[in-house]
Amino acid sequence: MTRKIFTIGETVLDIIFKNNQPVASTAGGSMLNTSVTLGRLGMPVYFISEYGNDPVGMQIDSFLSKNGISTDYVYRYDDGKSALALAFLDESNNAAYTFYKAYPEKRFDIAFPEVNADDIVLFGSIYAITPELRPLLRRFLFYARQRNALLYYDPNFRKAHLDDLEQLRPAILENMSLATVVRASDEDLEIIFGAKNSAEAYEAVSPLCDTLIYTSSSDAVYLKTPHTSLTLPTRKIEPVSTIGAGDTFNAGIAYGLHKQRIRKESLLSVTDDTWQQLIGYGIDFATEVCLSYENYISSGFAAKL
Repeated sequence: MTRKIFTIGETVLDIIFKNNQPVASTAGGSMLNTSVTLGRLGMPVYFISEYGNDPVGMQIDSFLSKNGISTDYVYRYDDGKSALALAFLDESNNAAYTFYKAYPEKRFDIAFPEVNADDIVLFGSIYAITPELRPLLRRFLFYARQRNALLYYDPNFRKAHLDDLEQLRPAILENMSLATVVRASDEDLEIIFGAKNSAEAYEAVSPLCDTLIYTSSSDAVYLKTPHTSLTLPTRKIEPVSTIGAGDTFNAGIAYGLHKQRIRKESLLSVTDDTWQQLIGYGIDFATEVCLSYENYISSGFAAKL
């Protein structure tokens, strides 16, 4: 039976601005970005999301199909609009977002897929803790865990949602407790837990999930498990855009987990050399994405692998 990768997250059309001028537009959303990288690598990826039957939604749907991503579990709606995200790049080419969303009253009206042992489920961002979606998503996550899937969670929690943190915190903590791997940035865990470094981050996360990948984009990637502590430096580059870097890092880890046939039960026995290879994929993929306005690795980069 083919081991599948399921990604769950929102879909937007990113319109990217530099110096207040639009310079690119591309399909976006954290887990969509992850999906496209995996699709370009020929991975068996199934995207679980929602978008409209409007021109934006049709454009995105065609783009996903062309990149080898199954959209069998995408909810397509008529009484709303596909979401837009305006991304304004600063001098360091980091993005600040303004979102335009007009979702229908009825959302996420799909039958979730069957999940089998050792499938990989990636989820995260604000989509994984949105109150109106939470009951259905929670049910699926518990089901996937019961089926012995490997669950990978990226909270991707930003300051824009800080006012809602106390309301959303229980869902974040529950997601971490369901996950086999938590991958979080230094910014995420400082906001959520007040953690100032990787040691404080692992102290906060480890009671919920014993495998943490902690990323500091300007510094290093840290792996913390009960048996392993690794530090791998990131690469010093002049980015064109940092949009999608973390999402594509996640794709690199998922690619490595799938390629190395790493199962949920064997995760804690993975050697340091293998972890270095997995995290190396993540760093390579994220570096590649930062060198263009796309949110995912290029087809040419994927072909080299």
